[in-house]
Amino acid sequence: MTTSKTARIGLSTASVYPESTASGFELASRLGYDGVEVMVGIDPLSTQIDAIQRLVDYHQLPVLAIHAPCLLITQRVWGTDPWGKLERSAEAAKDLGADVVVVHPPFRWQRDYARGFVEGIARLEAETGVIFAVENMYPWRAPGKGLQAYAPSWDPTEQSYAHTTLDLSHSSTAEQDCVELAATMGKTLKHIHLTDGTGSAKDEHLVPGRGTQRAADLLAELAHQDFRGHIIIEINTRRATSRSEREVDLVESLEFTRKHFARGSRRTSFAVTPEGEISELIP
Repeated sequence: MTTSKTARIGLSTASVYPESTASGFELASRLGYDGVEVMVGIDPLSTQIDAIQRLVDYHQLPVLAIHAPCLLITQRVWGTDPWGKLERSAEAAKDLGADVVVVHPPFRWQRDYARGFVEGIARLEAETGVIFAVENMYPWRAPGKGLQAYAPSWDPTEQSYAHTTLDLSHSSTAEQDCVELAATMGKTLKHIHLTDGTGSAKDEHLVPGRGTQRAADLLAELAHQDFRGHIIIEINTRRATSRSEREVDLVESLEFTRKHFARGSRRTSFAVTPEGEISELIP
């Protein structure tokens, strides 16, 4: 499996919906992102690897990750067999030079798929050489209780996955602390969906810094630990009333990420006087 020497900040094509996958590449390139995560979904172009390669070549922007079509609205994208979807996702990743496939845990009603999911993910990684980073989800909230919609669990730290994805909107909905969750994921954490939430039962995907998750603290800690995975902006801009309003959210997200990730990577330097006094050097 390949790994990047430094973390790169990418844009999920889901962040520009209802604009197209092509718009995602154009915006990511023009606004200064390092790459793109392709959400394989209802946009037909997102399922056409040759077309995506042309976007890569035109914009000179790499695909960092493929998000497998495992949402409720993508149940028929790339067929209905869930393992077939993951195999095609791995093929797409290799064809496009990406090293990560993001995948959600199975829905509870996908019994056969869920029963062998943990072992199956390990097998796919071994066979394909592609990282399958299982994403944290959340219990679906109903009045008075939480509906367990995912199996074997919505929380990937409860299973023995080799690689995981941390989504801050999902940790918010699950009422988890993203910094603590990242620490629990430990060395399995390979991929970040940087966003935010206010603890609402609704999966909000806010611009990072506009919610209550400790996104800045997480970025600083990741930088301090020399995180070398991908940091992907995955926000909801569907309510944007114009292209310019959408761009403002995408620029703010990128600037927030760079600011706090760089701050965490700064190593403090000290000077010692002849008298033995120690003082911090401010760059």
